[in-house]
Amino acid sequence: MDPKTIADIKQLLLNERKRIEDELSKFTHRNTKSEEPKVDVEFKDIGNEEGDNAAEVAQFSDNLSLEDELEKVLRDIIGALAMIEAGTYGTCKYCKQPIDERRLVARPTSSSCIQCKKTLTQEV
Repeated sequence: MDPKTIADIKQLLLNERKRIEDELSKFTHRNTKSEEPKVDVEFKDIGNEEGDNAAEVAQFSDNLSLEDELEKVLRDIIGALAMIEAGTYGTCKYCKQPIDERRLVARPTSSSCIQCKKTLTQEV
């Protein structure tokens, strides 16, 4: 893969990482008290009425799901950036063959080629 494409993908990943981190910061905070730093979803206090309590629980539940999804995306982005830095970006982690550039442009966090992905998801 040419260096310009890798640089473009790296910038896209950096921008996406910033966006995800900004989104997470809207409803989470870093828990620095645990041995392994992690993100905790904030529980908003809307009010003391029964309906308020239900809304609090619903909002908290939604935020937990969203936080989980965003954390997964963030892990994939950080992994892709680490592969770029290590010089292994664009190589399938299973078969060690180059990943098609079109796949990486469409999904920059891909760590496997299409054939290995199909095998893993039993689409073959």
